[in-house]
Amino acid sequence: MKSSAPQGNAGLPMTSKWDPEKLQREVAELQALENQPFLTRAAGYLKRTGPGLLQSAMTLGAGSAVASVVAGASFGYQLLWVQPVAMLLGVCMLAALGNVVLTSGERPYRAFGRELHPLIPLLWAIATIVASVIWHFPQYGLAAGAARDLADMFGIVVSSVDADGKRGFTGAGYAVSFGIGFLLLGIGIFTTWNYGSRAKGIKIYEWFLRGVIALVILSFAIVVISTGINWGELFRGLFAFHLPRSPEGIQTVLGAIGAAVGINMTFLYGYSLLAKGWGQNHKQLSRWDLAMSMFMPFVLVTSLIIIAMANTIYNPALGDVVRTDLRPVDAARALEPVMGANLGRIVFNLGFIAMTCGAISAHMVVCGFTMCEMLKLDYTVWRYRVFTLVPAVGLLGVVTSTPLWLPVVASAICFTMLPIAYLTFLIMNNRRSYLGSAVGSGWKRAVFNVILAVAVAMSVVGAGIQIKSRVIDKLPELFGKRTALMSPANLDRGFLQGS
Repeated sequence: MKSSAPQGNAGLPMTSKWDPEKLQREVAELQALENQPFLTRAAGYLKRTGPGLLQSAMTLGAGSAVASVVAGASFGYQLLWVQPVAMLLGVCMLAALGNVVLTSGERPYRAFGRELHPLIPLLWAIATIVASVIWHFPQYGLAAGAARDLADMFGIVVSSVDADGKRGFTGAGYAVSFGIGFLLLGIGIFTTWNYGSRAKGIKIYEWFLRGVIALVILSFAIVVISTGINWGELFRGLFAFHLPRSPEGIQTVLGAIGAAVGINMTFLYGYSLLAKGWGQNHKQLSRWDLAMSMFMPFVLVTSLIIIAMANTIYNPALGDVVRTDLRPVDAARALEPVMGANLGRIVFNLGFIAMTCGAISAHMVVCGFTMCEMLKLDYTVWRYRVFTLVPAVGLLGVVTSTPLWLPVVASAICFTMLPIAYLTFLIMNNRRSYLGSAVGSGWKRAVFNVILAVAVAMSVVGAGIQIKSRVIDKLPELFGKRTALMSPANLDRGFLQGS
């Protein structure tokens, strides 16, 4: 194993602001925890979690909301198993990346370029920036759609129809849309700028994410408790591993398994570990962190949305028909008969807004790291802050979508790069010349490598499905007509994809 990373290639500036004595005490406490009973260990690790929270915030965005709504409305409880399996593969892949970063202490962008090929991290960074900017639009779009629905509930007219039958926004509609947009941007700036400046700022940001994730879980839990749970269907949905009979349904399953983790999430994870000052003694904590702060919240939230949709919208008489006609706002309105005229819509819409709030801030954080690395600039507080604003153009998503060609190009880049990134992590995690004994040995290493190989294979399948549906199938429309602003009727439909 390399004894140290090349100068200027290890750690991050905010790491130096962590109290060295406090870090040493934390290491001693972690070593003592390893011999404690399970519940004591879980409690001890839980209060020290951090990087997994950023992953959870980024993946629990507009894409997850739409995918869960469609899964529950189309297949009821039957696909509850898909998201846990998909995220388990993603967690294992990030664990491999974590082993590489925590063993070497080196920034992965430069390490991968030196150990493999300089083009790999460059493409990785470009795909991360593209994904964060393009998929920023639907986060604001979902939040604005939820805010407009809330305004509509209270009698505020947010849309209008002109003499030609075209729908548009009223003045109030624009005010509500941009109001929620600037509110979320302000929250994002406050939290992410704290994250990049000091150790205390990282703590503030992590507690912000804990609060957001807790609010999301609470919101959808209230809905599920109100609509009830069919426990028999729940267990069958989780453990029967049902596969739809229709080709569209099978593609939905395979696409979800292969693309649960976004390319920007893979870049963010290594740098969030370094920002915490974690090293080799934090490996066990990092695995618990992924399980408790990423896997569990993701599975809880997506399962709760699926159950709510299964209880309200799902119609088994339709068979395995994928309901691509639904928007998240439609899901909120479907709760009126079972939760009263207003309560269901309020709770569901607030849950969607909270989801986008965390995703927006996580996109900003990753752009702060990625731009500095890609441009080979030394980290400074103000450079990081300026670069966190790169995806802020996505605020326009509150009233419009991007031209069709942008998400098409973004999908081609990002979904092509994801399997390459996964393969890179697999190779680096097994490079003994770089990691030494940290590559592992025996049957545990063999089993883990099999899981990683499955994750790589599924990412290839998922990427192929996503590229077909989002790129190849869009080409006729792309070359057949130009796209302008999307109307309120379909603003949230179809485009709300990606992490």
